[in-house]
Amino acid sequence: MKIALSVWSCHQNFYNKTWSNADFIDFVGTTQAAGVELLSMFWNADTDIPQVQEALLRNNLKLACFGACNNLAQRDEAKRRSQVQDILTSVDMARLLGAKVVRIFSGDRAEGLTFEEAKVWIIEGLKEAAAYAEEKGITLCLENHGHFAGKASQVSDIIREVGSDSLRSTFDTGNFLLVDENPSDAIRQLLPLVSHVHLKDFRKMAQNDPQGRSYTSLSGDIYAGQAPGEGDVDLPFILSQLKAADYDGWLAVEYEGNEDQQEASTRSIQNLNKLMQ
Repeated sequence: MKIALSVWSCHQNFYNKTWSNADFIDFVGTTQAAGVELLSMFWNADTDIPQVQEALLRNNLKLACFGACNNLAQRDEAKRRSQVQDILTSVDMARLLGAKVVRIFSGDRAEGLTFEEAKVWIIEGLKEAAAYAEEKGITLCLENHGHFAGKASQVSDIIREVGSDSLRSTFDTGNFLLVDENPSDAIRQLLPLVSHVHLKDFRKMAQNDPQGRSYTSLSGDIYAGQAPGEGDVDLPFILSQLKAADYDGWLAVEYEGNEDQQEASTRSIQNLNKLMQ
């Protein structure tokens, strides 16, 4: 297992336009990580390709994953078409830059839209995307993300119904808490499908004491992001399950807390190194 850092861990530097993807990669080069995860939402194909290639080379880092940021749970067919295209473009970028995995989403909750209704569009879009990924030698990995399709059973059902060897799971260790599932139970269900991992941690907070940005679960519990190893997720157990299954893919740290993102990302990688040892 190899450690990477997701660019989302330092997203503030992209929202305030102080970093490029190359700047992020240079930062990761100062940590103990061996790779990076980049996202389509922060990608500029006109400028990033040569800059990222050079930054990966000078920092001796690999592209662990290129993440699409798609939402297929939309009634508008033209909008769904653009979301599928985001996945296809991400496949092209992954292949160009040497990654084997593209992280994908299913979709987000919208007013009046049920999961069963949207599931038809999600499966349709992912069948097309998985066929394209297979042609390019890339594996799509569906993340348990958000309230809409974030349960282990929903992830496994979508993967089963798409029915492609090129669609697997991105196992996000923290997100299960936000749909009121125990991540340790979820790893038992999804382990045979896992080809990419997000190392994320949350801590349950008192209802009247959320500090900074917080996340509310389906049942109303409030969570705040923590450096991996400092929250409620039993990461030693999850890592032991991955090791027992001979998982040899990437562990991409995804920090979502309220500390300084660079400092917390560095500590998160250090924590993960210790846990792996």
